[in-house]
Amino acid sequence: MVDNKKTTELVDPFGRAVDYLRVSVTDRCDLRCVYCMSENMTFLPRKDLLSLEELDRVCSVFVEKGVRRLRLTGGEPLVRRGLMNFIKDISRHLRSGDLDEITITTNGTQLSRFASQLADYGVKRINLSLDTRDPQKFHDVTRWGELAKVMAGIDAARKAGLAIKVNMVALKGFNDGEIIDTMKWCHDLGMDLTMIETMPLGEIDGDRNEQYLPLSDVRNMLRKEFTLKDIAYKTAGPARYVEVEETGGKIGFITPMSHSFCESCNRVRLTCTGTLYLCLGKDDAADLRAPLRASADNDLVSRVIDEAIARKPKGHDFMIGRDDSTPAVNRHMSLTGG
Repeated sequence: MVDNKKTTELVDPFGRAVDYLRVSVTDRCDLRCVYCMSENMTFLPRKDLLSLEELDRVCSVFVEKGVRRLRLTGGEPLVRRGLMNFIKDISRHLRSGDLDEITITTNGTQLSRFASQLADYGVKRINLSLDTRDPQKFHDVTRWGELAKVMAGIDAARKAGLAIKVNMVALKGFNDGEIIDTMKWCHDLGMDLTMIETMPLGEIDGDRNEQYLPLSDVRNMLRKEFTLKDIAYKTAGPARYVEVEETGGKIGFITPMSHSFCESCNRVRLTCTGTLYLCLGKDDAADLRAPLRASADNDLVSRVIDEAIARKPKGHDFMIGRDDSTPAVNRHMSLTGG
């Protein structure tokens, strides 16, 4: 039997195959989470954003070059007007077998409207950001969010048959006392949970040193009550998973601060303006918007991508110091693509 799947053509200087593209389709969000962005954000002018047709074109070039997984992020991706048509169009690569999956990272506020369409257009799983299930604390951490909308979105996604992984940023003194209950809730509903360390991206109103909770502390807390078994399960992302014997569910740990996952990095990030970042924690980037708009064919874009991958660094330099809360890079996660 002949395997018609393409071999990955994008290999960085350290021999890592780049087969995963994360695309921020918008820098806008309908929440203002305190660890992610300032309350009074200045968003990009709409004219600076790639059109959905241009996003389709550049994503398709990456697929042609061997990318197998595409994740749509933001900001909040579901606030981008016309996104469902984009997903419907780009899903042709799923039907052809050239793409393994299209996934989406969302805050859940718009899922009640779009969960059914996402499932219809080939999305099988989503990552949902949820740091607390306390309505008042949710309002506080998001600055104006309503937890009820997110819970309704989770219900809609489950009814649509979407697999859900809950992402929870560990915030010292805020949600560290909720982690066990959230894990039990997720596993009771058949959802996985991934814990994430806060990262020094962009200026925020608070001090990340005060927020930072090493996930080694979370593991130690969980081990006091549960049996954690390391497992080989992996998604395309950087999480390392354990199985919780008592619940039968999985919990993942993303540790950019306490234990770098760079050695196995297989991903690059494209912003909504067409800037390709080779590393979440580095400023080196390539402009894909200019070559996209300079030529009707894709040869120029393809060459710029190749040149960029050849510069992909070995790893990031994230650090949260006791006396320094300066971000590692000035851009916010909402621009880079979470």
